[in-house]
Amino acid sequence: MAVNVLIVDNSEVMRDVLREVVSDEFHVVAEAANGGEAIEITEQRDVDVIMMDIVMPEVDGIEATATIKEMYPDVKIIFCTSVTQQDRIKPAIEAGADGYIMKPFENSTVQQAINDVVP
Repeated sequence: MAVNVLIVDNSEVMRDVLREVVSDEFHVVAEAANGGEAIEITEQRDVDVIMMDIVMPEVDGIEATATIKEMYPDVKIIFCTSVTQQDRIKPAIEAGADGYIMKPFENSTVQQAINDVVP
């Protein structure tokens, strides 16, 4: 079964890095620069897993996660966060995140995080 992944990060460089890592094993359906775009894409595309940054302009990852999970509870959301954002992990989990990885990350960590949340 192909796993469709949406990459959400306000940093184009980080989106590029994640796309490279994720596309080795999974199908990247789209990328978004903020949570608002992530919500729109999730409404329009078949998304299984979202790799979500926490701190983004307009709509942050926590708010986007709460909205997406309310509309699409089966979509799995994995936060990609930096050490400086550790205090936001608990609110992210409370919003419905299914997991998280810390930046900087190993390629295998990203792939394993996705495998851990898909059946």
